[in-house]
Amino acid sequence: MKNTIKVMFLAVTLMCTAFTMAQSTVTGTVMDADLNSPLPTASVVEKGTTNGTTSDFDGNFTLKTKSPSGVIEISYVGYGKISMPFSGDTDLGNLSLISNNSLDEIVIVGSGVIDLASGRKTPVAVSTIKAAEIQEKAGNWDLPEVLKSTPSVQNVKGGGFGDGQMFLRGFDQTNTAFLLNGQPINGMEDGKMYWSNWSGVMDVANAIQVQRGLGASKLAISSVGGTVNIVTKTIDRKEGGFVQQMIGNDDYTKTTAYFSTGVNEKGWSFSGLLGHWQGDGYVDYTAGQGQTYFFSVGYQPNEKNAFNFLLTGAPQWHAAAGRGSIGTFLENGRKYNDWNESGVNSSNTIDKGGIYPGGRNIYHKPVANLSWDYTINDNSSLSTVLYGSLGRGAFASAIINDGVGYARGSYNNHNWFGLVSNYNNKISETLNLNFGADVRTYNGVHFRGVNEFIGGQTSLSANSTFLGDYTITDTYGGINPWGMVFNPNTDANQRLGYNYEETITYYGVFGQLEYSKDAVSAFFQGAISNQDHQVTNEYSYDVATDSDKVSNFGFNVKAGAAYAINNYNKVFVNAGYYSRQPFHDNLYDNVRNSVDLIVPSVENEKITGLEAGYQFGSDKISANFNVYHTIWDNRTDPSNNGENQESATYESYQTQGIKQVHSGVELEVFTRPFNNLKVNGFLSLGDWKYEGNASRRTFDGDGNEIGTQTEIDVDGLNVGGAAKVTGGINLDYEFLPRFSFDTAFNWYNDQHSEGSFSKDAPPLSLPSYTTVDAGLSYKMLVGENGSNSLQFRVNVNNLFDEVYLESVFGSTEASINDSENYKGINKSNNGRFGYGRTWNASIRYNF
Repeated sequence: MKNTIKVMFLAVTLMCTAFTMAQSTVTGTVMDADLNSPLPTASVVEKGTTNGTTSDFDGNFTLKTKSPSGVIEISYVGYGKISMPFSGDTDLGNLSLISNNSLDEIVIVGSGVIDLASGRKTPVAVSTIKAAEIQEKAGNWDLPEVLKSTPSVQNVKGGGFGDGQMFLRGFDQTNTAFLLNGQPINGMEDGKMYWSNWSGVMDVANAIQVQRGLGASKLAISSVGGTVNIVTKTIDRKEGGFVQQMIGNDDYTKTTAYFSTGVNEKGWSFSGLLGHWQGDGYVDYTAGQGQTYFFSVGYQPNEKNAFNFLLTGAPQWHAAAGRGSIGTFLENGRKYNDWNESGVNSSNTIDKGGIYPGGRNIYHKPVANLSWDYTINDNSSLSTVLYGSLGRGAFASAIINDGVGYARGSYNNHNWFGLVSNYNNKISETLNLNFGADVRTYNGVHFRGVNEFIGGQTSLSANSTFLGDYTITDTYGGINPWGMVFNPNTDANQRLGYNYEETITYYGVFGQLEYSKDAVSAFFQGAISNQDHQVTNEYSYDVATDSDKVSNFGFNVKAGAAYAINNYNKVFVNAGYYSRQPFHDNLYDNVRNSVDLIVPSVENEKITGLEAGYQFGSDKISANFNVYHTIWDNRTDPSNNGENQESATYESYQTQGIKQVHSGVELEVFTRPFNNLKVNGFLSLGDWKYEGNASRRTFDGDGNEIGTQTEIDVDGLNVGGAAKVTGGINLDYEFLPRFSFDTAFNWYNDQHSEGSFSKDAPPLSLPSYTTVDAGLSYKMLVGENGSNSLQFRVNVNNLFDEVYLESVFGSTEASINDSENYKGINKSNNGRFGYGRTWNASIRYNF
C-alpha cells in the first residue's frame, strides 16, 4: 500500500512538473501601424483556448500560455487581426496592426521630428484623424472642416475657396501651431494660415493630429491654442495607387491620380500625385481653380538609414468675398457677395467678367524637404529634415477709368528655408532623452505691381521717393499662379505703392527627458530660441534703407506626469510656461512706408498653461476627459474694422498689453457597441474672458497712425470669434458589407462678436446654431481576389439647410424696433452667414 501511494505521489508530482514546464510567458507591444503609436486594451489570446489578456495603456502585454508552443492572436476593434507563433518564453517585440479603414501601408519618415503625441508616454489632450476618414469626409473642404468634430474646434468658412479659419479653445489659428511633417508652416511675419496655399494637403495626408493646449511638440513654437500635426504620404511599402473623380455643388469638379512603386529590392521607392479642381464657389462671384502636385522619392540603403525627398504644392486662384451687413445678406440671400457690384473703388473698378469681382487671391507655394532617419544603435537615433519653400502671389483688384486700366496686385513673396534635427537616446529602461535644433531663415518681399493691363492700356505712371517719376510697362503673373513663380518681378522700377522686404532669422534648441516605469511616467521639456528681425525699404527713402535689427529671446518649459491606475484607467497632469517673442508685424511702425520701430517696443507675450486629464479604455468604449486653464498675458492684437483695406474708411488697430484667460473642460467618447456600428461624441464647455487694461493705436489703410488711445478697460469682456460651448455626435453604421452610412451633428453656443475692446460697446452675444452632415459610402471589390476596389462616396453638409450666423464683426446693440434686428442682433452689424446645404460625390478606383 505504501509503495502504491509513493508511486501515485510521484506520478502527480511529475504531471504537475510537466504542466508547469509546459507553460510559457509571451510578451509584446501592440502598435498602430500607421502612426506607430500604442494600442491599449488590444485583445491577446492563445489560439484554440480562452486564455488571454489585454494590452495596457502603452500597448504592452504579458501572457502565461497553457502550452509550451502555439500561436498568439492579437486583435483590436477596427483593425485587422494578426497571428504570431511562439515557442517557450518569447518576446514578440512590436506588433503592428493595420486599421481596417487604412488603404495604404505607410512609412513615416522624419519620425523623430514629427511630434505625434504617441511619441511620449505622458499624454496630452489629443484627437487623431486618420487617412480613411480624411479621404471620405474631406470632400471639397479645407482642413478645419474635417477637424470640427473634435473638442473645442470651430471652423468659420470665410466665403471664398481656402479663406476660412479654425478656432481652437477660443484661440484663432494665428495662435495655433501647424506643422507639416514636423515643419512649421504658420506665417513667419504674423503667424497666419492661408488654407488656399495648402488646398492639396488633404489629398496627401495620412493622419492629422490635433493636440489641444500644451501639446507634445518639442519645438520652441510656443503655441497657445494647441498644435496641429499634418503627416503626409512619403513611402508606401507596396505598389499601388488610385484615380478619383469628384463633383459638387456650384459646378465644382476635382480629378486626382496617385501612384506608388512601393519599395524595391534595392531600397528605392517613388510616389506621385497630380490633381486639378475648379468651381464657381458657394458665394456669388467667388470662382476658383487650382492644381495639386506631390512627388516623393525614398531610398533605404540599409536598416540603419532612410532618406526621403518630398515636393508638394497647390497653385491656385480664387475670387474673394466681401463682408457685408447682416441686413444686406437677408435682403439678397446667403450667397450674396457685397463686392458683386461696387468692388474696391466703386466707379473706378470693373468686374471684368468675374475675374476681379472685388479681389482675387493668386498664390503658389511649393514646399520641398529632404529627411534622413539614422538608427545609430538599438538605443539611439537621429532624425533630420531640411526644408524650403518659395511663395509667390498677390491679392489683385482691377482699377479702371473709362474702360481702360490695370489689375493691381498686392504681392507677398517669400523665400523660406529651415532645418529641424532631433537626437533620441534611450539612456536606460526608465529614462529617454531627446534634444535637437530648429533653425529657420525667412525673406519676405512685399510690393504692389501690375498683374495685367486692361482695355488697351500698356503703361502706368508712378512716383516714389526712391525713384522719383518713372513708368511701369511690365506685368507680373496675370491670373496664373504658375506665372507668379516663373515670372519673378525683381525690378524696383516696375513696382508701385510700396516696396519693402522683411528678413527674419530664427534659431532654437530643445530637449526633453522622460521617465517611465511600470504605471508611472513623467517628463520635463524645455526650449530656447532667438529671433532676429530687420526691414529694408526701397520706396519711401532716397536710398535703400535698413531698419535697426531687433533680436528677441524666448523660451518655454513644460513638465507633466501620468499614472496608469490599471489597464483601463489613466490620469495625467501637465503644466507649461512660454515667453513668446512678438510677431514681426507687431515690431515696426507703418512697415509699408517706414523702417521705424514701435515705441514703446512690444515685449514678449507670457503664456501659462495648466491641464489635467483622465483616460478610460476598454474593448467597447473609451473616453478622454480634460480640464484646462490658459493665461495669455501681455499679448498684442492686430485687428481692423472689417472693411476692405482699399476703402477710405478702413482702419486697423494695434492693441497692446492684453490679458485673456481661457478655461474649460472637454469630454470625448468613442464607442463600438457592435462591430458594424461606431458612435462617438464630444462636449466642450469653455469660459474665455479679458482681464485688466490695455492700450490701442489706430492706423489708416496706408499704415499711417491716425489716433492713439493710451488705455482701455477690457476687464470682464468676452473673447469673441468662437463658440465657448460646442458638442457633437458622430455615427458610422455599416448596414451591409462595405456599405455604410455616417452622420455628424454639431452644436455651437455662447459665441460672441469680434472687433470690440470697449465696455461702452461690448461684444454681442450671438444666437446658437446646429448643423447636421451626412455621408454614404460603398466599396466594391474588383480584380483578382478582390485586390482592387471601387469606392463611391456622397457627402451632404448642412443637411437640413440651417440658416445661421457664423460670425459677426461689430458691437451695435439691438434696436428697440425689432424689425431692425435678426435673432436679437442689429442688422447693421457686419456678419457672415454659414453655407446652406452643399454636397459632393466621388468615385475612386484603388489598385
